[in-house]
Amino acid sequence: MERFRKLGLSEHIVKVVHEMGYIEPTEIQAKTIPMVLAGRDIIGASATGSGKTLAFGAGIIQSSTKGAGVQALVLTPTRELAEQVTQALRGFAKHYGLVIQDIYGGVSINPQIDGLRRADVVVGTPGRILDHLERGTLDLSRIQILVLDEADRMADMGFLPDVERIIRKCPQGRQTMLFSATMSPDIEHISGKHMRDPAYVAVEQYIDASKLKHYLYDVPTNMKFSLLVHLLKTDKALGLVMVFCNTRTTVDTIATNLERLGINATAIHGGFSQNQRTKAISMFTDKHIRILVCTDVAARGLDIPNISHIYNYDMPKSSIDYIHRVGRTARAGKEGLAISLVCERDYPNLKEVEKDRSLKIVEKHLPEFPRMPLIFERGRRGGRGERGGRDDRGGRGGFGGRTGGSGGGQGRSGGGFGGRGHGGGGYGGHGGRSGGSGGSGGGRPRYGGRGGSSGRGSHESHGGSEGGTGGGHYGAEYGK
Repeated sequence: MERFRKLGLSEHIVKVVHEMGYIEPTEIQAKTIPMVLAGRDIIGASATGSGKTLAFGAGIIQSSTKGAGVQALVLTPTRELAEQVTQALRGFAKHYGLVIQDIYGGVSINPQIDGLRRADVVVGTPGRILDHLERGTLDLSRIQILVLDEADRMADMGFLPDVERIIRKCPQGRQTMLFSATMSPDIEHISGKHMRDPAYVAVEQYIDASKLKHYLYDVPTNMKFSLLVHLLKTDKALGLVMVFCNTRTTVDTIATNLERLGINATAIHGGFSQNQRTKAISMFTDKHIRILVCTDVAARGLDIPNISHIYNYDMPKSSIDYIHRVGRTARAGKEGLAISLVCERDYPNLKEVEKDRSLKIVEKHLPEFPRMPLIFERGRRGGRGERGGRDDRGGRGGFGGRTGGSGGGQGRSGGGFGGRGHGGGGYGGHGGRSGGSGGSGGGRPRYGGRGGSSGRGSHESHGGSEGGTGGGHYGAEYGK
């Protein structure tokens, strides 16, 4: 514990760190904590799982005073990461009595309003933070520390205009910290415009590249699911497994069919309620279920130890997304496998991923395995979607049925950026004869609702209804 003390951590935090079983600081903690405590602005090139929450959390906790209003704000790209950071900060601050409030969409805003009246620290997603600012239920005039966590993902998701609006509500004399797994012109823009002489801290990859093996199988489209089942059933070294898919529909279909075949699996994607997400993640981390089927956005920010295998059921669209996925295994000296199941439609994405010459993906011989039927649910007409919040898509329409349910309502509109209309329309129902129509988009026309998929039970998108009002390019395009 002496190494933590030498970094300047208080005895209260050192005690908690010891109770949590930490032995020595991670590289990002050792490099940044002294500067954080000294009040420096910091750009940290650091990925999920590197220990950055303690790095910025120490400065927040040791500089905040209970009952003095909101003094620190942490912005995150997703609800899951907001919840995870909040829990970590509450743990580190348990001897301080600070009130740490998480703020995100997809849940009732009223409990958040009540919590903000007592909050000392706020962790939240940009859209819901803006909702509170517009309602007058959040005051940022006392902010001393602002943290942009996983800023690269916020840029990828189009949140930077919202982030900048929030930054402008904070005092100019604040301390600002930005953490990102990758650096881009968007990140440089934020740092150049809103930070004061920041210290740049880069750390070595938390992943042990020598212990992470990359494999791919080139498999016929109609045999991809069967191969996944075969690999999951025959690999005796499986620990916790994450299976990545590119769409919510595929996540639902794969998880349901694995369960049907007696393979314990659960799903997580943006269409789940917060309670559903929390339950699924808890079941997985507690090892009651060992296979998590998920989308990139839903899994972003989840720091789950002991992942042994990453399966790419669908290839991601870029090498950066690939690295984010596979970086969840081969941690802390343990071995890990990243296995990609590639069919003809994955070839363009594979080509993009392989542009990163540092990735050595070895093709393996396709084994013999039995064919397993992939069943698509059919049922009654889907229900109506929920109304979308600013930073969340509208609720999904019903799953299955002859006609899918309609997507969620219009997202909140407002501000110079049109309220990000992608907060609007939800997915139309899918799996039936015709997809439901997407909800209408708020603000910018490009972000209308997505039409539902169709195709007689197929989970593939083959001509659903047009995107909702305001859909323009985006809504109609994704309804195809």
